[in-house]
Amino acid sequence: MNSFRTIFPGVTSPFQISHQDRILLSGSCFTEHIGSRLKNLRFHTLINPFGVIYNPVSISGSLAQLLEGNVVYTRDSIFENQGVWRSWEHHSQFARPDPDETLAGMNDAFRESSLFLKETTRLMITLGTADVFFLHENGKIVANNHKMPDRFFGTQRLSVDFVTETLISCLSNLLENNPGMRFILTVSPVRHLRTGMVENQRSKAVLCLACEAVCRHIPEAHYFPAYEILLDDLRDYRFYAADMIHPSDVAVAYIWDYFSLTYFSESTRKINTALEKINAALHHRPFNPDTEQYRAFLAAQEEALRKLGF
Repeated sequence: MNSFRTIFPGVTSPFQISHQDRILLSGSCFTEHIGSRLKNLRFHTLINPFGVIYNPVSISGSLAQLLEGNVVYTRDSIFENQGVWRSWEHHSQFARPDPDETLAGMNDAFRESSLFLKETTRLMITLGTADVFFLHENGKIVANNHKMPDRFFGTQRLSVDFVTETLISCLSNLLENNPGMRFILTVSPVRHLRTGMVENQRSKAVLCLACEAVCRHIPEAHYFPAYEILLDDLRDYRFYAADMIHPSDVAVAYIWDYFSLTYFSESTRKINTALEKINAALHHRPFNPDTEQYRAFLAAQEEALRKLGF
């Protein structure tokens, strides 16, 4: 019987991910879907140290800063708009009405992330768009335009060669400092429609071609086809959220299954299954938590975690 769809073939990776790895994820909001699932399964995970970032120049720049390790953000690093202090290099999650609070959040996150990067064994980069905003006053590409007026910015689509060179330089520097690091590159299936549907596809095409070139040049890098799984396998608007831009929970779960089969060994998947059962039990709300029976239940879950090595 015909399936009336094209099922994406399994993806083979030259390396795997285990609970002994330290995993840093950087990029678009789809990064947080994968990162949160890793974190819930008790992998050593750090997600988006600069917040959500979409373009390859800003992602590479943030990783270069973390690798340098001695960056300190000051008043010159932020600007005020409508009573809130922001950074062109960070997501608006760091923005605060008090500039000192903004800087404290940025610097605290930077110190934690820089230390984490030194021991990172797996780095996942999720590219969202090749279309960038740059400031008219100095030509700087910004990670986030913070919905500032259009008069502040110019726009540009990065070329395949430029994205390729940017990522190769970034990954090469990381490998020089940590030869054991391995990289997962992926293109976000989230649609960037503000400039139009045709423009979104052309932008994604740049990213796909650049990832192919990077993986040819750097054997330690592997491409995971999240974008292609949603578009060519699921291929239906029912697999998008209500905004028709972001993948639905069902789609994310489907892509996660491919991710699991690609990067986890059978033994790791068995551990994950056991952890999912424990997590489900712990998230169950008891009728009366102040009972000996419930305390025994919690002790049993802790013992189960201990047996799994957590």
